Amino acid sequence: MTKTRTLPFQRPVMLTALLLIAALLLTACVERRADRIAFDDEFFRATSKKLDKDRINFEVTVRPVSASLEGARDAGRQEATRYCVGNFGSSDIDWIEGPDAEDGRLRVSRDTLRLVGRCKAR
Repeated sequence: MTKTRTLPFQRPVMLTALLLIAALLLTACVERRADRIAFDDEFFRATSKKLDKDRINFEVTVRPVSASLEGARDAGRQEATRYCVGNFGSSDIDWIEGPDAEDGRLRVSRDTLRLVGRCKAR
């Protein structure tokens, strides 16, 4: 049986490299509070996704609506704008179920607001 020898400096170098990689991975995953935008003095989790292959139709979900309905509307509007600008270079949106609808017409379920729109491509 052959033994492999490690040099005395190899272990500390490997340990340091592993710790460095772990630290980088953790900082990449952490959402910085300073980068977040508050709406109506609350922070919301807003996400957007395409509804079809060409990405022009999209859906935005915002939660928690219970923190502030007005803030959730604004967070959804901002997320929709980010989606359209990122995909089509334009902030113009045709709303199907938009944030400006009357309170009773907004689709809210399980503390989540759902908005649906269509980006106006230039």
